[in-house]
Amino acid sequence: MYNEIKLEFDAISVNEAFARVAVAAFVTPINPTLEEVADVKTAVSEAVTNAVIHGYDGMQGKVRMHCILEDGLLHIEVSDQGKGIANVEQAMEPLFTTRPELDRSGMGFSFMEAFMDSLEVESEPGAGTVVRMKKNFAVKQTQADGE
Repeated sequence: MYNEIKLEFDAISVNEAFARVAVAAFVTPINPTLEEVADVKTAVSEAVTNAVIHGYDGMQGKVRMHCILEDGLLHIEVSDQGKGIANVEQAMEPLFTTRPELDRSGMGFSFMEAFMDSLEVESEPGAGTVVRMKKNFAVKQTQADGE
C-alpha cells in the first residue's frame, strides 16, 4: 500500500496538536498498536515544536509535514525555513537546549530517536531545518503473518 500526505501550517504552538492528530489518522489504515501511534505522535510533536520554538522563535512562518506510507514503512519529514541550527550534532545531544528560559528539556531529538527507527536532521543557519524520521510497521505485520 502506498499513501502520501503533504501539510503546511502556520508555525504556532496550537498546530502541534493538529500535526499529531493528522499523522495518527494517516497511519490508522495499517492498524498500528496504541503504543506505535503514541510513538509516532510524540516524535511528530517534538519535530513540530522544535520548528515553532527554535526555528521561528516567535516569528511568522510555515511548517511543512510530508508523510509517505509504503508497505508498512512510514516516512515523515518535518521542515521549516526558520533560523536553522548552527551545530546539529550539539543540538542532538540529550539535555542541550538553546531556550532554557522556556523550560525546554533539550530532549526533543532524543525522543524522536527513541520512538522512531531512524532520524536524520539537516540544517543550514538562516535557511531552516529538515527532520526525517522512519518507523517500520512492516516488521510487526510480517511477524503477525508468520505466527
